[in-house]
Amino acid sequence: MIVWNTLVLAFQAIWRNKVRSFLTMLGVVIGVASVIAMVQLGQSATHSVTGQIANMGPNLLMVMPGVERHGPGAARGEAQPFTAVDARAIAEEVSDVRVAPAVNTRAVVVQGSGNYTTTITGSTNEFLPVRSWTLAQGRLFESRELESGAAVCILGQVVVDELFGGIGGQEPIGTKIRVERTPCEVIGVLASKGQTLGANQDDTILMPLAAVQRRLVGNDDVNVIYVSAAEAAQTDEVKREIDGLMRKRRGIAPGSDADFYVRDMQELAQALQGTTATLTALLGAIAAVSLLVGGIGIMNIMLVAVTERTREIGIRLAIGARAREVLLQFLVEAVVLCVFGGLLGIAFGVGGTVLLARRLDMPLVLSPEIILVSFVVSALIGVVFGFVPARKAARLNPIDALRHE
Repeated sequence: MIVWNTLVLAFQAIWRNKVRSFLTMLGVVIGVASVIAMVQLGQSATHSVTGQIANMGPNLLMVMPGVERHGPGAARGEAQPFTAVDARAIAEEVSDVRVAPAVNTRAVVVQGSGNYTTTITGSTNEFLPVRSWTLAQGRLFESRELESGAAVCILGQVVVDELFGGIGGQEPIGTKIRVERTPCEVIGVLASKGQTLGANQDDTILMPLAAVQRRLVGNDDVNVIYVSAAEAAQTDEVKREIDGLMRKRRGIAPGSDADFYVRDMQELAQALQGTTATLTALLGAIAAVSLLVGGIGIMNIMLVAVTERTREIGIRLAIGARAREVLLQFLVEAVVLCVFGGLLGIAFGVGGTVLLARRLDMPLVLSPEIILVSFVVSALIGVVFGFVPARKAARLNPIDALRHE
């Protein structure tokens, strides 16, 4: 009964000063909303990055010539390039892998009166499963086309849109386009994959490896060898096997600096996850400061309220109310303000997360744990910052309080 009466009195006091009560809650609303939005968006960014890397291919390793350099302006050092024979050696001597050698170049493609500059990738049919790609239309390369380096191509969706007008435009399959000076028959269209780490994967044309080497780049070099391990747990072992095999083929002694490197996309994903997790924690900590500010605001307003209601407190104490009941009343008022502020903050925080995730084209990640923790913290703020004003009210001398004007 005492608790119920205390709640009723608390709600009555809050309702009498609706505008001031709302402004008092505002700090908590902003704090809770900020924490939820910042942490949830950080988690969405983490999921987005890992999803984009996974979209590049299952358990993907990239073997590239050169010396890997890190830091600002990082680039590969010059080294003897790979060839298709190196890729074939990996496929034959490393167990449980799929291998796709590739050479990449930029070229102008022309269809009718339109032209467009895009990335030309020369590879084999293994490129699609290794890079987790599928055909939307058409067919893969035939064996004779791969062996002879026939001028046939499979277009990415961006190239289709640029050259053929996208949906409702000309049907690309069976038409001829010109890649630099080479007429090329379109035999397929790749399914859309979208953006990956800032690059649009659909902005590409896939051609037979020999065709790109002979007709566009003029050599037998391979820029990168894509390797897909059968199981995620095997990537470390596969990486060691590739390192040993390539050292042997290139005459590099164990322990010496290699003129090639193997990039594990899982390691890249883990590094990016660590970075985004750190940024998320930093943003959450910064946003949490606003909760602290909101709590201080509640304490200040409650202290003002105690001063304004000194005579009311004196009357209650004079007619028999105990000090702990007065303390409980003001403490409950502070907690109620923080709880309602927390609920409004959750609503704004979740709503803001949904809107920003859609606008930034990130996956929506809502963590019930973060929402629950934010709500509990908002209630605790009411207890912690409401205690000082409540104790001040409870310690008032009834006679001095009744004399207060």
